[in-house]
Order: sequence, then C-alpha cells, then structure tokens
Amino acid sequence: MTLRHVLAIDQGTTNTKALLVSAEGAIIARASAPLSTTYPHPGWAEQSADDIWASVQAVIGQIVDQTNTSVDALAITNQRETLVVWDARTSRPICPAILWQCRRSADACDALVAAGHNATFVQATGLDINPLFPATKLGWVMANVPQARDLAAAGHLRAGTVDAWLLWNLTKGAAFATDHSNASRTQLFDTGRLEFSAVLCALAGVDPACLPEPRPSDSDFGVTAEGTALPPGIPIMAMMGDSHAALYGHGIRAPGTVKATYGTGSSLMSLVPERVTSTHGLSGTVAWTDRTCTAYALEGNITVSAQAAAFMAGLLGLADAAHLSDLAQTVPDSNGVVFVPALAGLGAPHWVDHATGTITGMTHATRPAHLARATFEAIAHQIADVFEAMDQDIGQPLSELRADGGASVNGFLMQLQADILGRPVLQSSVQEIGALGVAEMAFGHPIGPPGQTTLFVPTMTVSARAIKRTLWKQALSRSTR
Repeated sequence: MTLRHVLAIDQGTTNTKALLVSAEGAIIARASAPLSTTYPHPGWAEQSADDIWASVQAVIGQIVDQTNTSVDALAITNQRETLVVWDARTSRPICPAILWQCRRSADACDALVAAGHNATFVQATGLDINPLFPATKLGWVMANVPQARDLAAAGHLRAGTVDAWLLWNLTKGAAFATDHSNASRTQLFDTGRLEFSAVLCALAGVDPACLPEPRPSDSDFGVTAEGTALPPGIPIMAMMGDSHAALYGHGIRAPGTVKATYGTGSSLMSLVPERVTSTHGLSGTVAWTDRTCTAYALEGNITVSAQAAAFMAGLLGLADAAHLSDLAQTVPDSNGVVFVPALAGLGAPHWVDHATGTITGMTHATRPAHLARATFEAIAHQIADVFEAMDQDIGQPLSELRADGGASVNGFLMQLQADILGRPVLQSSVQEIGALGVAEMAFGHPIGPPGQTTLFVPTMTVSARAIKRTLWKQALSRSTR
C-alpha cells in the first residue's frame, strides 16, 4: 500500500498533539489538546486515562475539521512509562493512569533491591529497578486495587503503556499490542529475547497474561473502528515511545550524536552498536525495531526538566515559563544561586528517590531574576550530567546535542545549554519531531529533513564552565542528604 498522508498522534504528558504529514515530510495540519496531572499524595502523580483518550479524539477531530486531505494511515508516539489498567469487558480503567513521574512504588523497589534482584532486572532489561518504570507500578495495582486480582483471575485484566491503551480504543478492543520501544521501558521486557519475561513478572507481582503483545515498531497494528472523526478501516502502521520517535525523527541512524527532548522531563538518547548495560547511571533500551533490525540505545531520563520553569514561575507569581525566561535575561548570571529541581526525586544519572528540591547560594543580593536564571541553568546542568555519563559509557566524546520538545524553542535556554555542555547544540524548528519520526516509521522511507536547524556554539570560557559545574555538583550533594 502506498501511503500519501499519515496522521501522527503525539500523546504527551501536558498535551496531546497531532500532525497530518505528507510522504514528502510536509506538515499539512496541526492540532493540540491540553491534559492535566493530579498529585493526590506526596510523590504520587496521576492522569485520567479517559481524558487521555478524549484528548486523542479531540485532536483527530481538529485535523479532520482543518482539511479535506485523506488520511491513509495512523501512527502513534506517546509518553512512556505511564501505566493504564482496564477491564477488557467494558474498556473502562479500574484506576487513574499512574504517571511516569509517580514514586508510589518506591518502597517496593527498595525491597526488590534489598532482596538482591536488581542484577536480574538489569541483565534482562538494561534498567536498574526504579519506580519510574511500570513493573512495580503494576505490582502496586495488583496489591492495592481490589478489582485487579479478580479481573486477572477471570482473564479480563488489561494493562499497558499509553500506546496500548490508545490502540485498544482506536480499534474498539480488536487489537491489544505494544511496540518494542515502549515494551523495553516497562522493566518487564527482555530486550535480548524481545518478549515479556515470566521471571520478571513474578518478581514484580504481575500476571503476564494481562500484558499486550509486543511487536516491531513498524507493524500493522490494526485498523480504526468507529469512535473518532475518522472513518473505520484506517490502518495503524507504527507505534513508538516519544523519545525513540524523536531520535528517529532527527534522522539519527548511527552512533555518535545525542538527542535531548525538553519536555516536562527530559530524555537523552544515543544509538549504540549493540545491546549494552550502562555503568554510569543510564539505561540500555531498544531504540526501535523495523523491517531490517532491532536498534539499541543508551538513555538517561530526567524527572523534572522544563517543568522546573513552570514551577518557578508559579512561585514567583509569573504567568508562565516564557515570562520567567524574560526575567532571567535581565541579569548576566545567577549571582551564585543554584536551583536543583528535584521535585520528584532525581533521575539519571543520579537516581536518588529521596532527593528534594534545593536552592543554594542565596544572599541579601539575591533577586527574583537570579532565581529565574538559576532555573534555566538547572535544566542545562541536568542535561549535561546525562551527556557526560553517555561520554563515559561509550568511551569517547560525543560530537553534538540535537534538541527538540517544547522548551527547545527558547534560544536563551539553548545557548545556556551549549555553554554549560561545552558542545554544539542544534535546535530543530519543529517541536513535534517525535510525531515526524513515527510518521516516517509508518511511511517506511525517509520523508526529508526535520525542518530547519539553528546552531548554538559554546561561548563560555572553560574556567567559567568549570566553576558553574562545581557549584552545581555541590548543590546536588545537598539535595540528596
């Protein structure tokens, strides 16, 4: 089948977006719908799974309303590690979607580590035990949601990442599957065998029968049913986790370059020649599987990245992160202030769940603008921490950083990033690079360059960079006490 137009759904944490993309890579139409997150207890983070599905229906409707162009296929990229659990008979969630940021299973993770099981998980999945991943989230559901065990015993329980939930709804339950990239982030998936592990499921307290079928990222996943503005029968031709799709969308097909997505959190990813295990706080993962091979990558996940700017804007009484950026640029530096945005613990490469947000270096001379600038520097420092860990794992310097995601449009932040990293940063003009990536996976052929790029080169002196990095590391140590 020759595809002329693919509708790419980009389901993220703060919003769901959609692009209608031509076979040449032209963006014909765009749509967006917001989502909200609730924090019912300290360390918990949830979304309504029904709202996630409704947001997808909304952006599909917006695309259909904007253009008469036919849609030949759908492609899905999604926030990863968020868990949805539902009743197969009703297609109703049995609890809120447990967000990737949620730390409710931290005690279960500590118990697994204390029992000596971490090496088993790392060997099979490339991932150190951590509440970020759905394995212990689903174990928590099995232990704490009354319906879960009864549904599992009757064969009616379904659990999966957001891609599996959307596929189920798009096909009205005819398809229950996930792709290898999303499966590799569950901490239940053996990335060498490319199958869910019964051993890992047993350790996490999970019934493997409730998990979706893992398939290559460019599979024929099913066809649309009624329930959206699209007609039934449109094939769903690709699914990828958002970071994997962004890597693909940047056109990265060989090791040597790192991509960073600046969203609520951040993901840095770099291809590696073969399946690896990190020794510097990163994760080994499946990048994607296509018709030719399975590609592997190293990844580092930052729990709170661009979200830090929205948080600080709220504390300072500003309307949004854009106003915080304007304020930050009214001063030449942070005047010694360092903000560590460990608002939900620290992710890669540190992995300290009990870390808390910390501001150091304040004096009588500190002004709101210094706090604002320290926030943007914190985003850049966290990216630099992961980048440096990748350098160490790979054993040679990586050449550059390619940036995407909502916050990457901020030229001030991108220049800070180049300065603190000491490497060139290429900023894409297309925020929805993941949507382009998964569309390209669906097309099965290159669709052209992902828009224009702007190059930011380091201007900070080596000594000034060293001082800033030292102050950052000192503040990190305080946040983890």
